[in-house]
Amino acid sequence: MTSSQHRSLLTKREREIFELLIKDYSTRDISNKLGISEKTVRNHISNTIQKLGVSSRTQALIELLRLQELSIN
Repeated sequence: MTSSQHRSLLTKREREIFELLIKDYSTRDISNKLGISEKTVRNHISNTIQKLGVSSRTQALIELLRLQELSIN
């Protein structure tokens, strides 16, 4: 891995979900858009929250922005 490459904390699916959360999609909207169950969406969110050591999806979004894992477009 070169210094210009960045190893993401997020899986591809977690990134898709958080990119939609940052655009204010609901859990239901995300499940419909990605063709997965709402429970699966919540599981991905919970896994990311745990990975980051935060206690809410809002804190997770803030931390992902701070770490430059996500950006506001």
